[in-house]
Amino acid sequence: MAEAGDAFLVGAHLSVAGGYERAVHRAVELRCTALQIFTRNNVQWRAKPLQERQCLEFRRALSDSAIGAVIAHANYLANLASPERSKRERSIRVVVDELRRCARLGVAALVLHPGSHQGEGERAGIRRVAAALRRVLRQTAALPVRLLLETTAGQGSALGYRFEQLAAILNEVAEPARTGVCIDTCHMFAAGYGLAPEAAYETTMEQLDRHVGLRQVYAVHLNDSARPRGSRVDRHAHIGRGAIGLDGFRYLVNDPHLCHLPMVIETPKRDHRGVDMDPVNLRVLRSLRRASASTT
Repeated sequence: MAEAGDAFLVGAHLSVAGGYERAVHRAVELRCTALQIFTRNNVQWRAKPLQERQCLEFRRALSDSAIGAVIAHANYLANLASPERSKRERSIRVVVDELRRCARLGVAALVLHPGSHQGEGERAGIRRVAAALRRVLRQTAALPVRLLLETTAGQGSALGYRFEQLAAILNEVAEPARTGVCIDTCHMFAAGYGLAPEAAYETTMEQLDRHVGLRQVYAVHLNDSARPRGSRVDRHAHIGRGAIGLDGFRYLVNDPHLCHLPMVIETPKRDHRGVDMDPVNLRVLRSLRRASASTT
């Protein structure tokens, strides 16, 4: 594989409890150059409106930091593939609100699970997601925030566990300037895609490029998997301590097609002994980055 570029935008998903700027302060302590947050409670439909003071303090903290990329993860309740019209409408409103909040906070992209068809079938689910996304994007046309569909493990009736599904949704939406993909290592592995040895990694990336296009990938979630390849069970593990192993992450963080993207961990915060694991997982990832490419 070719040598990676210079920038290494690596960080973690961090809590905004106590103030959005608190996530930035924690990221600085961890020497993060990338950050992911929730802009609102991730398991509730209602959310308090953003105050201008909150936005200013978050933006100020970011400007004083070395963080080069910030993304947000959408509410887990949103399901744009739902066969229930009321749930779908509510989900659309939530995603629109999330994009507006991102714009006010200065967050560049929102990561969204495509949704679950809940027994109605993948084709029907894909059509519903695409139709809902078109409405979301129309309502937020003036906002400088990209919406990223996340690869999923395929648990239950979740869509997005095959690259072809993501491609079908994006093709129907037909808004490449406002959309893209966030790949999750645990999810891809659980869905059956190999990340090691190197031949398996290359095959997976070739498939991703063929169906979605590597240029449509704008962010990466770095998580090991607690379950075996193809299990279709979404259980995150610490980097190098799961079924993926260190090699898969080594290939990815040095991949010339992806190494410039923001990469964030969503690994468990503590291990069985109560040790804070964000510093450990980030240290492992930095060690995997080629010395000639790393600046962190």
